[in-house]
Amino acid sequence: MRDDRELHGAWRRFQRHDFPPPSPDLAAYVDHYWIVSWSYAEPYRQKIVPYPRVNLTIADDGTAAVTGVASEHGIRVLEGDRTVLGVAFRPGGFRPFLGQSVSTITDRVVPAAEIFGPELPPEPTVEAVEELLRRQRPEPDRRAEEAADIVATIAAKPEITRVDELVRAFGMTVRQLQRLFADYVGINPKWVIRRYRLHEVTERLAKGAKIDWAGLAAELGYADQAHFVRDFTKMFGETPTHYAQRY
Repeated sequence: MRDDRELHGAWRRFQRHDFPPPSPDLAAYVDHYWIVSWSYAEPYRQKIVPYPRVNLTIADDGTAAVTGVASEHGIRVLEGDRTVLGVAFRPGGFRPFLGQSVSTITDRVVPAAEIFGPELPPEPTVEAVEELLRRQRPEPDRRAEEAADIVATIAAKPEITRVDELVRAFGMTVRQLQRLFADYVGINPKWVIRRYRLHEVTERLAKGAKIDWAGLAAELGYADQAHFVRDFTKMFGETPTHYAQRY
């Protein structure tokens, strides 16, 4: 049985979201902040879908963690009345803070103190987090900007469905592209392409579009509908038609 609170946008009655932009001096590293508050009398299983971004999260109970890029969906149980602030780093933007390959924290959650030290913000506010980031702001990294530009191109161009198209566009070998993504993004370029193409599917579902699934699979570069459904299910934890019920 599905939880009625996840269907037809009902979650909006229990959660509030805000997405403040970073200050200009931190925009090279931070894509955006996100603040979520929830109120659940009964535990709610929140589906977390992945993006190629590292997140720093600080909760109102003082818990702080760095979450690496997740290769597939996850579940977090929400209950009670809570607020969490997150820093969504740009693809490549966390590498200068981490000081090592971002792939070392892929599919991992690391206590924030291990990376940022013990003097963490006592409360989840944008001002406090920006003060922390400014204290530890590293030197600009040309490779980080390169990685961010490639991911932005993938996101902006739906026609990109294959890694070899990126190789031609950016004048790199497949191996060079894979090394850049492992070091700075934390996950391979094929995964990033697939993630953004599947994101477009959820955008269409959110708008209530009627979808020809076989035609859409071909449009996204899949050999057949079965492969598309398999990838979607791995990424989102449910089939496309099941997921559509959320809207």
